[in-house]
Amino acid sequence: MTATEKFTKGMATFASDIAQGFFEITHNGFALLGLAVMFAVITLTARPEIRQAGEVELMGWLQTRQASLSGMTTDTEAIDRATATNPQSLPKQQAAVAYWLSKKYNVAPEPVSALVAEAFESGGRAKLDPTLILAIMAIESGFNPFAQSAVGAQGLMQVMTKIHSDKYEGFGGKLAAFDPISNLRVGIKVLHECVVRAGSVEGGLKLYVGAGNLEDDGGYTAKVLAEHSRLQLVSAGKSVPLTSPQATPVSHPVLPKQTTEEATSYFSS
Repeated sequence: MTATEKFTKGMATFASDIAQGFFEITHNGFALLGLAVMFAVITLTARPEIRQAGEVELMGWLQTRQASLSGMTTDTEAIDRATATNPQSLPKQQAAVAYWLSKKYNVAPEPVSALVAEAFESGGRAKLDPTLILAIMAIESGFNPFAQSAVGAQGLMQVMTKIHSDKYEGFGGKLAAFDPISNLRVGIKVLHECVVRAGSVEGGLKLYVGAGNLEDDGGYTAKVLAEHSRLQLVSAGKSVPLTSPQATPVSHPVLPKQTTEEATSYFSS
């Protein structure tokens, strides 16, 4: 065998060895990859919390990438902060009330639905008619969570924040007066105290509006009870015509100095 033939044969053997080695490496590599994928699937199936964490990380990465590409930032927690509920998800009775209030007071049904659901839940715990609570909210603020009266009553239920600041401590402080749910819960607590102290709903409403020691409450109690009656009919499935809404906060009576001090002493207890 000539030198040329030997060289050619050697090169052929070398190429064959390289090809065989490449095949074995590739084959083993795919086998390892298959094992890794199978192991990952088994792990994610047995440990759903790992899968969920991975999904969260992946979603965060995708949102960050989308924000960098579009130049727009996103806030996925915004939906959690929104005070809104799909009215179709409410019980029929509550949905009817929510739609009626939405039409009458020209507010979106979703946030009203959240307030209706909260009024029914918290009102039940406080043993107060939820439609009475909603009637107070309607007359007090017209469902404006940022309403403020001349004497400092604030939010949906027009609670006197300075007098009831202690009641907001559990919600993070007095600025929670402008959080709809916080204001509603504090207002329910104040209303419950007023009704218990007065011994009747009518007397409790006079105390609530700050006219407990006055002969005239400016028609406040009559307005609330009239709206309460309408809401009870709506809740019962009756057809109730819409009337002109109370769109601005109620003008709370300005009490004499000694009466104000007495009210402050009671409500801060």
